[in-house]
Amino acid sequence: MKPTPDIADEFPDDINAVELDFRSYGAVKAFCGEVVTVKCHEDNSLVKELVGTPGEGRVIVVDGGGSKRRALLGDMLAAKAAENGWSGLVINGVIRDVDEIAVTELGVKALGTIPLKTDKLGHGQQGIPLHLGGVNIHPGDWIYADNNGVLVAGRKLCD
Repeated sequence: MKPTPDIADEFPDDINAVELDFRSYGAVKAFCGEVVTVKCHEDNSLVKELVGTPGEGRVIVVDGGGSKRRALLGDMLAAKAAENGWSGLVINGVIRDVDEIAVTELGVKALGTIPLKTDKLGHGQQGIPLHLGGVNIHPGDWIYADNNGVLVAGRKLCD
């Protein structure tokens, strides 16, 4: 994948930058893929379901409302996502088990960490438009993420 600054320079009219202070946690520091969306608040039931399905190089974008009270991803779900071919996750929320996730072949962007897991209540929505960091993100959009930030495009721009 090209670095996000190069993508932004080459396709300035096709991209939007997510204005959130994401940190990189997975072993894969640069990743891209077609978007699958999840909206949930302190309940990662839908994330758990999704990572158990074939990822086919896609990226799960999780809107956890920016909550820093419960981790929406841990080592077991990250490992399952990597096993099933997901390219990465972009999480508007926090994660846990960061030492294990750091060696998992997966891209992971999140706002921070906390040791607390979520309750599994089955709450949330999947496949809906999200609004994160000033950007509308729709299922089927494309995410380009690296240590410079996260870009969203309405179509595939590059590999």
